[in-house]
Amino acid sequence: MSLSIGDVAPDFEAETTQGRIRFHDWIGDSWAVLFSHPKDFTPVCTTELGYMARIKPEFDKRRTKIIGLSVDAVQDHGRWANDIKETQGTAPNYPIIGDPELKVAKLYNMLPAAAGGDAAKRTAADNQTVRNVFVVGPDKKIKLILVYPMTTGRNFDEVLRVIDSLQLTAKHKVATPANWKPGEDVIIAGSVSDEDARKIYPQGWKAPRPYLRIVPQPK
Repeated sequence: MSLSIGDVAPDFEAETTQGRIRFHDWIGDSWAVLFSHPKDFTPVCTTELGYMARIKPEFDKRRTKIIGLSVDAVQDHGRWANDIKETQGTAPNYPIIGDPELKVAKLYNMLPAAAGGDAAKRTAADNQTVRNVFVVGPDKKIKLILVYPMTTGRNFDEVLRVIDSLQLTAKHKVATPANWKPGEDVIIAGSVSDEDARKIYPQGWKAPRPYLRIVPQPK
């Protein structure tokens, strides 16, 4: 069965570059980003892991933990980290899961159940579908799924923007419009009646259509 937004993120135990973890325990009461890679020592992923290390303070501000996954052993991740530091300026400062038996990749439906063989002998092309980003909330439910091809680097600034929206809409009964950025106007959620909206927003709202009620972002 494929995973969807709203599903509980499958729990697992795994070795990482920062020790063994149980995923749900590791998340705790934080938000989390799990982003996966088809192979160590691949060019696009090298730039992604380095960029995530540079912007980790932005995730920290949002109470969001970062964890990577690559379909290779932890010791390979350690050697790759040296390349990432030398070429991107920053080594990974978050755990990277070792998944040489493909258990997590299969658990998260990034590879078919029948996939197998020695991870060291599998090519990046064999694992090309292991290019997902999952955002998981403190309730351990999946809030976002993004899937990228191997040839396109991921936009992690967009992931930060989405987390801002997710955290805002988890706290307030609003939705964010296209290309929204923090501080901009938002939309009153459709589940809120006009009667209830007047209690929340006594100053009123702009409504170019009855179903499109626009208010300043709540604090």
